[in-house]
Amino acid sequence: MKRLLFASVVAAMVVTSVVRADKKLFTDSITPAEFAARRAKVMAAIGDGVAVISGATETSTYTKFRQGAQFYYLSGVEVPRAILVIDGRAKSSTLFLPAHSALEKGEGPLLGPDDEAKKLTGIDQIADRATFDAAVKAMSGRTLYMPLREESLGAGTTDRIKSHETATKADPWDLRPTKEIVFKDKVAAAAGGATVKDLDPIVDTLRMIKSPAEIALLREGTRIAGLGIERAMKAARPGVHEYELEAEADYMFKKNNAQGIAYFALVATGTNSFWSHYHQAQDTLKAGDLVLMDYAPDYKYYNTDVTRMFPATGTFTVRQREMYGIYLALYKAILSSIRPGPGTEGLADAYKKMQAIMSTFTFADAAVKAAAERFVAGYARPRNSYGHMIGMEVHDVSINFDGNYKPGMAFTIEPAFTIPDERVYIRLEDPVVITATGFEHLSKSLAMEIADIERLMKR
Repeated sequence: MKRLLFASVVAAMVVTSVVRADKKLFTDSITPAEFAARRAKVMAAIGDGVAVISGATETSTYTKFRQGAQFYYLSGVEVPRAILVIDGRAKSSTLFLPAHSALEKGEGPLLGPDDEAKKLTGIDQIADRATFDAAVKAMSGRTLYMPLREESLGAGTTDRIKSHETATKADPWDLRPTKEIVFKDKVAAAAGGATVKDLDPIVDTLRMIKSPAEIALLREGTRIAGLGIERAMKAARPGVHEYELEAEADYMFKKNNAQGIAYFALVATGTNSFWSHYHQAQDTLKAGDLVLMDYAPDYKYYNTDVTRMFPATGTFTVRQREMYGIYLALYKAILSSIRPGPGTEGLADAYKKMQAIMSTFTFADAAVKAAAERFVAGYARPRNSYGHMIGMEVHDVSINFDGNYKPGMAFTIEPAFTIPDERVYIRLEDPVVITATGFEHLSKSLAMEIADIERLMKR
């Protein structure tokens, strides 16, 4: 009886350890079936071709590893130097993984080229990375689809990647080729007679529409962003540094299991906010300042984007109430007009609403009225875009976006109200997801109204 009891306890311990190991070895935020469905769509798009994607390398610093966006999107695998091959002709995928290394003894287990990887990832074949050379030679004469854009890591975005690549090419003392170009050239050389095409447009098109699982991750990331901004609001007062508010949000991000930041913190007090991407965070809040805070976490490879403004003292001045009040009314007119279909139609509706608001709003300050008129006039011309997409990157891919909003598209609105002569800049930002009948306002619980902000800051 004792032996049976002991055996049962041991068995339970073994099962528990496997479950814990599984969660460390492979993501639990998106199912293997969803990753497989993405790969199947790639197969359909490349026809008889072969997609070859190289994962990110380990870092040269003591920082946590983060997989590249395109590789993770198609596999969910977080192993440095992994390689994924998706064969459109064979309708199968192969994951090439490095052999287990001594590093795992100190840093914990990784997926290796064994049956465990196949079971956890659901990928058809698992192979040792050392055999990749032979696999490439077998691709001779075929069309190879490979990512040609530099991989997006951490707080990377396609727009920053492009500007970085441009600056590198223009720098005579640099001129480094990207990892993707080096990999492409070596694979093409090894697969004699192969034709190389860009895989990025295919994957980017898939990434435009978010699945329910992806939306859930964006929803949670937005909730965490809101907690961080709320904590910063409560800590704000004259004499506090911008970096202290950043630290308050950082605490909430880590406390809620964010793996990093979606982008550098934009905490700008007073006229610093006029630099739309100001991030020095060295200034001190002063009485009479409005503080802009634009910050969000990287949550399980998904990045949201949220901005709020609040008074350094916790109470809006008379003029701030007028400026922020008219801006908020106009902003909500845009927000309430979001819906599936052509963006031009929703924004035309927003323009009509803004004109009605302007006709009834009482202005005491001529400069504020002029700024509001300029703001509204900016929507008199047809527009097809509310703002930038969000997803695996905070400025997410928007390949060939034609202005037609479809269910599953996730993006933010962030129009700015400015008085340039005074360096006044007021901006909010809210992430939304298009639904079949309208939209989901992901950050609706975060204080936006003057009374709600003042009430929150008094706490």
